[in-house]
Amino acid sequence: MLPKYLKPFHINNENLIRIGPKLDGGYILDKRIIHLTEKIITCGLNDDWEFEKHFLKINPSCEVIAYDHTVSKEFWIKRFKKDIIHFFLLKKVRFRKIIGIFKYYDYINFFRNKNKHHQLKISNKNIKNKEITIDEILSGNNNLILKIDIEGDEYNILKQILNNSKKINTLLIEFHDIQKNMNLIKDFITQSNDLKLVHIHGNNYTCTNKYENPNVIELTFTNIEKIKFEQKTTNKNYPINKLDYKNRHQKSDFILRFEDDAKKSQNHLDLLR
Repeated sequence: MLPKYLKPFHINNENLIRIGPKLDGGYILDKRIIHLTEKIITCGLNDDWEFEKHFLKINPSCEVIAYDHTVSKEFWIKRFKKDIIHFFLLKKVRFRKIIGIFKYYDYINFFRNKNKHHQLKISNKNIKNKEITIDEILSGNNNLILKIDIEGDEYNILKQILNNSKKINTLLIEFHDIQKNMNLIKDFITQSNDLKLVHIHGNNYTCTNKYENPNVIELTFTNIEKIKFEQKTTNKNYPINKLDYKNRHQKSDFILRFEDDAKKSQNHLDLLR
């Protein structure tokens, strides 16, 4: 059961849109923010930029700047060798997976001209040609989407995000190992004056913890100064039908439950007795 501070504020579903695939890599955001956005800053790339490609189809004037120190020539060589072996072992027989063998060509085609990938690690300090801070990345920028999936390092940069929150239209962030870091997540949410939680989804690539919560959650925050909405906690059930989809098809999605829902149900039962 998730704490009540992880329950989003209400946004009507007609104002929400899924950008990216109907599997891992797709995110929910307020569609009213799309044409206010000038740039997407992607922290953590791996081999997936489907969200960014989809977004640029809707708003072609936007540009994408990505940071991931792990995506290198060695990364692509290793991936290609692995894919070829899987192909001959008949582990890649679906058309989508066969096309994915040649993902590198999509990479070099997408990250050219105005779209850039920098082979730098997101950090809380600047080290030339190795590490870069959110403060440095966002310096001189405004009206952007900040997308973060950096496998646990997100907790090291939360203060920097808060310090730059006025520049951010939407924050898309994955929190990993949430049970060990609940206090950091709570502090981030409660201290954020501009960025308000509007969507949550449990990533089913991971298992539940002992509290039956997903170990990884995907959160969407919208800047209240860019899109005005009443800060009223939603009564929606998560996942949302036809918006949320399983990250991994082979596993069931997480049905999210919150502490205040349990208390309300118990109070209702007590009244009926």
